[in-house]
Amino acid sequence: MKTTVSALAVIAALGLGGCSPATPPSDNHAEPMAQAETPKTASAQYQALAEQYFDELIALNPVMATFVGERRFNNRLANNLSDEYLKSRHELNAGFLKQLQAIDMDALSDADKLSAKVLKYELEMALVDETYPSRFLPMNQFYSRVISFVQLGSGESAQPFETVEDYDNFIGRINDFSVWIDSAIARMDEGSESTVVLPRILVQRILPQLETQLNTPLEQSPFYGPLKQLPEGLSKADADALTARYQQALNDTLMPALGRLHVYFRDSYLPKSRGTHGWVGLPNGKAWYQHLANKHTTTTMPVEEIHQLGLSEVARILKEMDGVREQVGFDGDLAAFFAHLGSNEQFFFAEKQGLIDGYMGLKDDINAVLPQYFDVMPKADYIVKAVEPFRERSAAGASYQSPAPDGSRPGIFYINTYNLKAQPKWGMTTLSLHEAAPGHHFQIAIKQELEGVPRFQRFGGYTAFEEGWALYAEYLGIEMGLFTDPYQYFGKLSDEMLRAMRLVVDTGLHAKGWSREQAIQYMLDNSPMAESDVVAEVERYMAIPGQALSYKVGQLTILALREEAEAELGDRFDLRAFHNQVLTSGSLPMAVLQEKIRLWITSQA
Repeated sequence: MKTTVSALAVIAALGLGGCSPATPPSDNHAEPMAQAETPKTASAQYQALAEQYFDELIALNPVMATFVGERRFNNRLANNLSDEYLKSRHELNAGFLKQLQAIDMDALSDADKLSAKVLKYELEMALVDETYPSRFLPMNQFYSRVISFVQLGSGESAQPFETVEDYDNFIGRINDFSVWIDSAIARMDEGSESTVVLPRILVQRILPQLETQLNTPLEQSPFYGPLKQLPEGLSKADADALTARYQQALNDTLMPALGRLHVYFRDSYLPKSRGTHGWVGLPNGKAWYQHLANKHTTTTMPVEEIHQLGLSEVARILKEMDGVREQVGFDGDLAAFFAHLGSNEQFFFAEKQGLIDGYMGLKDDINAVLPQYFDVMPKADYIVKAVEPFRERSAAGASYQSPAPDGSRPGIFYINTYNLKAQPKWGMTTLSLHEAAPGHHFQIAIKQELEGVPRFQRFGGYTAFEEGWALYAEYLGIEMGLFTDPYQYFGKLSDEMLRAMRLVVDTGLHAKGWSREQAIQYMLDNSPMAESDVVAEVERYMAIPGQALSYKVGQLTILALREEAEAELGDRFDLRAFHNQVLTSGSLPMAVLQEKIRLWITSQA
């Protein structure tokens, strides 16, 4: 499993955003700006509106503000389940859409016109989102606000712990987190009454995650990490006072809140959880899932079309995999080849550090050839790091966390070293291309460093674009000469197969009534993945329907646009210029990306 964390994705994906900010947003979102403050040109009006939108967005979502380097709200954690928050969110989305529609789009510059289309899409999709009861499902085993809060409180994420005020700010967030937990319990009770509940197996996965936090001695807890590195220059008395009030917040507020949540899941929610595995088992689940498929792919593709696309891609990739089996001279069928690749000791590291060191070596090899394919490079670097022990049992196999916008923190390419048998050597090249450069790190760091574009574009994100680009980066590895070893090329096919199977399995679970066991067997039959990884993947799709569709749909869209440009421009096609066009406007919905590339093709003809 692989995930990406960029600033705005924190809201939708990790559930970290939202709640009453320190300075509440104004209540008059729907009102046009006062005449005296209205800029004269349409572009100036739009730019002012886009900046105001982002200001109000981060005020409403204080953890997002922290991730983008805005520290004013570091003491707050939004209660994104409260009626007050939901009302403010609706007013923000509806109000800014109304103001945006009042601007003369034809009078905008080309860059602002593209940006306005992105903002319009974002606001309209958010308003559709509100019509479905996602508030009744505030957490799951994959996107858990608890795990995200542990990361913030560990001192190894975006939450700063540099001054005494920083520590007191997090105490404020602990207090808000306790309130959020009580709201989550209340919303899940509402969901139980409406039969909008999680599958039972997913609730069973959440329980040990909570138990790990509750059963770990406080001094060994990730939350204790900041107390082991207090700010320099404190007197003993000040250090003792800070430690005492921080410990009190952990003992008297945080741990009891986590305890309440654990008891609730164990004693109340688990008995009410459902035996069905897909969204089709929920009220209005079919329409809800089609919306989620549209949202994550940023397309209007029918679910059935996505399912058939997946079946076609799986068949194509299986044929290529069998070609690799023949190339290396393996004596046995493809299923036996899968078993060989997943079990032979030569394909795995014996020590965790060897895996990390291997990725650091790949970093140097890939960086050496990047200038041949890109003339826009990120300023920020990235590091390779093992997933922290407190979350490695439930974390993705690999993930990426974006760098701090001010350059104070590099991007992080996380590798899960918990099960080395789930990290084969033959998968390393493609995984590095995907998560680091020229994949997620490359694209997200460039996006954050853009100048002259609104902040919501720099820090926003669409899964189809970002995961589609990362999967395209794997394909680019072929042209970059990085797959000379047939086993590494098989790794590329294996990762692509995962994304193709997702199209089949996600739609199978949520639109066709597949069981969890049926989905697991399909993936085992069509890939060399470790069974533990397959189980985690399928349960991920059960928890976040539609998200897994975005990878392949995004990649195929980018590849189709490249083929279109090559066909139209012939000898005038410049690959680096094409990559610039894709990467230098931030993360775009697929329709907006298509329009941008086609306008560029016309301008080059």
